[in-house]
Amino acid sequence: MADETINGEPVTDEVIQGWADEAEAGYDTEKLRKRGRPTVGDGPGVVVPVRMDAALLRALTARAEQEHVSRSEAIREAVRAWTQVA
Repeated sequence: MADETINGEPVTDEVIQGWADEAEAGYDTEKLRKRGRPTVGDGPGVVVPVRMDAALLRALTARAEQEHVSRSEAIREAVRAWTQVA
């Protein structure tokens, strides 16, 4: 391996073999299902790309930081208010 790291730790052949052994032993799928991003409504979320000019993106970012929410959450809140969906 060519100096590959994960979180600053070298990824050696031994590390890779450990991962392979772990995978071959099997995973607790119920435990894995609890990982990942939290749901944002009823069922899985769908990514919706949106284009914004630089000024609008700066305003969105500033307001999201002011409200201590992510830009995604700020967009969802704006769409909920506009569509009147709770």
